[in-house]
Amino acid sequence: MATTTKQTVKTVKTATKTAAKKPAASSAAPKAAADTAAKAKFTKAIEEAKAGATALSSEAKAKAGAYKEQLAAKSEDWAADAKDLAAQAKDRAGELAKEGKAKTSDAIASLGKIVSENAGTIDEKLGTRYGDYARTAARSMQETAAKIEAKDLGELGDDAKEFVRKKPGLAIGIAAVAGFFLARLFRGGSSDEA
Repeated sequence: MATTTKQTVKTVKTATKTAAKKPAASSAAPKAAADTAAKAKFTKAIEEAKAGATALSSEAKAKAGAYKEQLAAKSEDWAADAKDLAAQAKDRAGELAKEGKAKTSDAIASLGKIVSENAGTIDEKLGTRYGDYARTAARSMQETAAKIEAKDLGELGDDAKEFVRKKPGLAIGIAAVAGFFLARLFRGGSSDEA
């Protein structure tokens, strides 16, 4: 009997082991199926995310392209407006420079005429030598006025640059004297009004 009991216990243990293995095998199949389903869902989610990112990227590129075109159109408009304003400013500056040139030559010619007309009086009061100086100065002023009138603005600018290069001290002195007289002129006009 002892042998039979041992055999029975052995048989029961083997059966228990086999039974224990069978449910484990049967539970492994649903677990593997669940893992496969989870992997499939994860893969599908990754693909949807990639597709969404691609769609967002395409939409962003389209919007960026549209904004770029709008900006390009506006910048072209702004550039055209700036060119128009620059052309208007250049034209206006040219007109003012021509007016200034005409006024300058007229002023020098008028001053030369006044000196020439008063040369006789200078002869009488100071002597013919000083009268001749006045006539020479008047002639020089008339010639300078004619030269200024004959030259265009570019030539006058070049002449002024050359004069400053050759005689910078004299140019600074002339500018200082002109600034002094302009300051006196404007200060005198404002004090008369007050």
